[in-house]
Formats: sequence, C-alpha cells, structure tokens
Amino acid sequence: MLSLTHALQLQGQFGALITAPVEFRGETTVTLADAQRIAEVCSYLKQSLAYDYLVDISSVDHYGEEPRFLIVYELAAHRHPDRLRLHARVSEAHPELPSVTAVWRGAEWHEREIYDMMGIRFTGHPDLRRLLMWDEYPYFPLRKEFPLAGKSTDFPPVALTRPAPQEGGPFVTKPGQFDATAREPRARIPQDCPQD
Repeated sequence: MLSLTHALQLQGQFGALITAPVEFRGETTVTLADAQRIAEVCSYLKQSLAYDYLVDISSVDHYGEEPRFLIVYELAAHRHPDRLRLHARVSEAHPELPSVTAVWRGAEWHEREIYDMMGIRFTGHPDLRRLLMWDEYPYFPLRKEFPLAGKSTDFPPVALTRPAPQEGGPFVTKPGQFDATAREPRARIPQDCPQD
C-alpha cells in the first residue's frame, strides 16, 4: 500500500515525532507525539507526499484518560488512490492545537465545529467562533460529561423572535402532497407560525 510507504517516509522525515504506522483493514494511521507540530507535519504531507485533499477532521473524547482528546485528520490525494489517517492527542488541561487552515482552506469549518462541540481551540484559525451554538453558550455538547437530556440555558434575547413550528420542525416536508411546492417547508411557515 502506498499510504504505508508514505507513513514510513513521514516517520523518516520527522523521526520520533511520528509513531510507527498502524495498518488495519487496508487503512494506515500514524500518531503525532507532539500535537503542537500538526501544521508542520500536514504541510509536509501536502507538499511532499501529495495529500492535497483534507477529507475530514473529527474529534474523539476519551473522558477519564489523559490526554483526553483525539483529533483525527483524514487525508487523501488526487494523484494516488490511498488515504492516510493522522492522529493528534490534546490534553484536557490545555485543549488547544495549531490550525491547519493555512495548509488546507477546507479545515476552517471542521475546526470551528470541533471548537463549538468539544471546546478545543485552534490557534491561528482565521475566524474561530461557534458554528452551531450561539456565542455565549457556556457548554460543549459533544463532551462525554454533557448530559444526554441537555442543560437548561438562558437564550440570548435575539435568539427567538417568534415561535417556531414544532411539528417536526420547519425543515421537514409533509408527506402525501401532490406536488413539491405543497411539500416545501417554506410554503407552510406563514400559516403554521403564529405571527407576532
């Protein structure tokens, strides 16, 4: 597999910073010993090994372990068919690592989502703010200690200007309509929402 060869090249370039590659079901994974050097490693992967496509960045909460968080970078290349997975571990005491938006512009939304849901900050990010929750929201909903039922929180005064329809939400279509126009959620909002 080409990704295993690339992982060994990466290890040759960065030495002890990169763990021995792990191959499982045809997928190769390497882990950084120091997450603060993630941007440097990613730049090398893109420039020298042709991993020009960032497929995804995700985060895992290993609650009760240290380092607590695992950031997973899924990389692909247009020149060759293999993929490479890169792991970076982040401490709960210092949940922060460098942004890779300078390497792959597409990292911007992934990093914002991880910040919003897990509370991990990305230094050097051009616009690190919450993506789904409002700016003043005090919690990180995908952390394992966050209760499944949620936590009661005061909404900011501008969050709800009028009641929203509750029958499946405003973006759910109604079945059984003859044409798409009648099923369209935006067509229902005026009659389904009481006006102020």
